[in-house]
Amino acid sequence: MNNLVETIEEALDILELPKLITKEDIKKQYRFLAKKNHPDIGGDAQKMEQLNRAYKLLMQYIEEFRYTFDEEEINRQFPGVEHDRRFRP
Repeated sequence: MNNLVETIEEALDILELPKLITKEDIKKQYRFLAKKNHPDIGGDAQKMEQLNRAYKLLMQYIEEFRYTFDEEEINRQFPGVEHDRRFRP
């Protein structure tokens, strides 16, 4: 479970976003950073790939779950994973 939390936190860092945001905030920041880093205008292709992956992950999470990205909310959305980890033989 912590791996998922870390992945989402990393995506937020890549897009330079706080944990309490809206869908529009994600889109706006992604577009801003994509304009700066797009390979067609001299940006880094690897950085653009990171931005794309982070954007896709955050949008999927926000569409399917919640608008906050704090650890408690993420754990609340995926209770089965935490349950399995606590009760493994």
